[in-house]
Amino acid sequence: MPGSLPHNEAWLWIPFVVMVSVALAVDLGVFNRKAHVPSTREAAAWTAVWILLAFIFNGLVYLWVGSQKALEFLAGYLVEKSLSVDNLFVFLMIFSYFSVPARFQHRVLFWGILGAVIIRGIFVAAGAALLSSFHWVAYLFGAFLVYTGLKMALGKERAVEPEHNPVFRFVRRFLPVVSEYRGQAFVVREGGRRLATPLLLVLIFVELTDVVFAIDSVPAVFGITSDPFIVYTSNIFAILGLRALYFLLAGIMPMFRYLKYALSLILAFVGGKMLAADVVHVPITVSLGVIFGLLAAAVLASVVVPAPQPEAEAREQAKTA
Repeated sequence: MPGSLPHNEAWLWIPFVVMVSVALAVDLGVFNRKAHVPSTREAAAWTAVWILLAFIFNGLVYLWVGSQKALEFLAGYLVEKSLSVDNLFVFLMIFSYFSVPARFQHRVLFWGILGAVIIRGIFVAAGAALLSSFHWVAYLFGAFLVYTGLKMALGKERAVEPEHNPVFRFVRRFLPVVSEYRGQAFVVREGGRRLATPLLLVLIFVELTDVVFAIDSVPAVFGITSDPFIVYTSNIFAILGLRALYFLLAGIMPMFRYLKYALSLILAFVGGKMLAADVVHVPITVSLGVIFGLLAAAVLASVVVPAPQPEAEAREQAKTA
């Protein structure tokens, strides 16, 4: 990808790689060498670090390639960051389903998100190639995002059921697995052969779910910008902060009950923008305002509007039954 970029934008790969590599090395090699449950303070600090790094990089984009690309990066970052909240709910369900000890969850998330960096790179490269070769793919992406947004708004939440996933069943059938966790190890040696631990199965399922999320999020950012560099870097800065955000929000995520409606509207808006791109040009500032406004409204509504009581919910279900 760098070879096809404008000169100034190609140079941005250097600070991008350096910032991400150094932050990951410090995170894993210094603060998380031993398995532990990050405190709220630690999780908040690392969440702030990743957000700060994203904004510093956004500033470099502004200085080197201009305000248009900087606004595209910011909009892409906000979309990916907001969509990634769904990842957090799924992580929570996966860890609960497999009864993963809290002190081992950080290790799974670390390697899972490193795998996501590779997966997103593949998706971005494939999406850029398709869009450059076949203009009609943009309409396909747009229709898919509108459909996904409607499905998110109208559909019911479904529990994560790993045993119904064909890839997971295949792995469990052919990969020898010990019956209990062995510390934070993914693989152990017993009787002269290597065996997987349940933690490796959890990691595999986390990676599978990220493939599903990438199918939604990568086209969403392509709806904002056709620049694969901006799509990829905004994706990566958003998902690399997920581990810290998970431990920060794990206990309060259910409070933001209106967030999924904001996300569905964002997907529908971006999809509609892609479908109408040849007829109507929507400035990036307008897109950014819509995205930020919807997210702010969802958070505000979640805080201000009282949560329905279980008794009231039961009565409503009885009426509709």
